[in-house]
Amino acid sequence: MKQWHLREIIMLTLLSIFLGVIFWVTGPIYNVLAAALTPFGLAPAANDLLLGLWVMAGPLAGFMIRIPGSATLGEFLGAVVEMFLGGQWGAATMISGIVQGVASEAGFALVGYKKYNWLSLSLSVLTTTVLTFVWDLFRSGYGAYKPGMLVMLFFLRLLSIFVFGGILTKLIVSLLERSHMIQARQA
Repeated sequence: MKQWHLREIIMLTLLSIFLGVIFWVTGPIYNVLAAALTPFGLAPAANDLLLGLWVMAGPLAGFMIRIPGSATLGEFLGAVVEMFLGGQWGAATMISGIVQGVASEAGFALVGYKKYNWLSLSLSVLTTTVLTFVWDLFRSGYGAYKPGMLVMLFFLRLLSIFVFGGILTKLIVSLLERSHMIQARQA
């Protein structure tokens, strides 16, 4: 199994800082989107539409670095950066970062950290969607919503995470491999 070296630590740190800034910038976008959806009774959808962006550090770190724990660390450190920049959710951001990171990590763990291809990335998308949705049933009060709203929110979340944590992650890693910024590895 691959071990942590200075190169991976630096890569994870840079990735976490970059995505932590993106997480922080997404907070005000969430506020505007939630306000715009409120007259239609769809304010909760703002969270699910943007969640793929907020959880992107996990799948990207896991798929790029390919060391057990990298998805969890990437997401958590991105959340720490967001918090230190003054993110609107304060220290609770770190708890969300851990939950989201572990959820992303679970997808890579399901293939034993041996394959890094569309299957492992799709599993990461699926585990992130399911586990963060269960988390929001309790943390964000999703349990009070009617079944139709829950189904809509789940599929919005799945789509968002698939776009950002799946497609965009795969494209970024492919571009980095082609540019020789990271070493291309076999799936």
